[in-house]
Amino acid sequence: MTPAARAQAAISILDDWLSEKAQLDRKLAAWGRRNRYAGSKDRHAIADLVWDAVRCKRSALWSANVAEEGARGRDLIRGRLISRGEDPSEVFTGERYGPAVLTDEEQHERDLGVAPRAVRLDYPDWLDPHLVDVPDTELDLLRVRAPLDLRVNALKATRSEAAKSLEQDQIETAPAPLTPLALRVTTGERRVRQSAAYLNGLVEIQDSASQAIVAMAPCTPGTTVLDLCCGGGGKTLALAAMMQGSGRLLTHDIDTGRMADLPSRAARAGISFEPVETKDLSELSGQCDVVVADVPCSGTGAWRRTPDAKWRLTAARLIELRVKQKEILLQAQELAKPSGKVLYSTCSLLACENAEIVQDACTTAWQIERTLTLRPSDGGDGFFGALMSRVTG
Repeated sequence: MTPAARAQAAISILDDWLSEKAQLDRKLAAWGRRNRYAGSKDRHAIADLVWDAVRCKRSALWSANVAEEGARGRDLIRGRLISRGEDPSEVFTGERYGPAVLTDEEQHERDLGVAPRAVRLDYPDWLDPHLVDVPDTELDLLRVRAPLDLRVNALKATRSEAAKSLEQDQIETAPAPLTPLALRVTTGERRVRQSAAYLNGLVEIQDSASQAIVAMAPCTPGTTVLDLCCGGGGKTLALAAMMQGSGRLLTHDIDTGRMADLPSRAARAGISFEPVETKDLSELSGQCDVVVADVPCSGTGAWRRTPDAKWRLTAARLIELRVKQKEILLQAQELAKPSGKVLYSTCSLLACENAEIVQDACTTAWQIERTLTLRPSDGGDGFFGALMSRVTG
């Protein structure tokens, strides 16, 4: 496919997304199923165009001098080219399978330098008060594609051994920041899931900041650990490695569908776990040495990975999330032993989901031992973690 044809394909996917506001990855997958003629390089290039346009939706539309209401995929692609300093007419050529030539009206552009902060940095206006303490440089880092980080499974390999195995499959890596078990893929991202290192459980895909947060949990061999909101199980697998195959690892998620891939991932990693249904959680009251509560959140720290999520987030939804976060944290405290610890975490940059929730839940009975706030400039996604214990004496 020519660059113009790829741009037109991206425009059609964006039009579909704008009209329905469904999850973007589903729209991309549906396009791929309908257009099997497109090779893997074309599909990946088209996906990159689409994700980039959605990450930078507001700034693109400003540059294109188009109102957000009623915007089209054509406007997003054109505006993104303008904001990157490229000439849209070189893509909007009118050639076969490409986008039509620019109209007279589309020749008008707007200077992004005079746009409001929320437009320049691509987030909804209503979030302004919540992001006042987040530097522009951090928000700007969330407008670019995220790196691919791997966690080395210490039960099966050292970081150097995992890197050598990946290299045999033409995947180059470098030590990633924040943890001694993190690798960052520099070449061959799309080969990782087919590599021997991945298939044999030497590595798992996990952002380095997420790895650093889970490392806060004092999970030693022989302990009883509950991953209360385990989702797909990325943190579960990391906890198991910290426990060195000894102890009791319990998993729970209120949405059991999110755990569907965990058994196969655990088998690859060589670890075992015990799923716990919601109705049985009360039986664990006061029984856990460590409870990890990676709670549902706004995901503001991971916008570069799921940029469409920031446009679905609403003020009402944030209020709902904060209520749920406190409920889960209080539940986690109930499940911990008298000597137990609770690790609360989010992939959010918002204080109202982080420090404020923890402070509200830590009254006379609980204390905060340690917190860790990570932002994109630290080398990974935006994350927050707080380790808590009961007050003694």
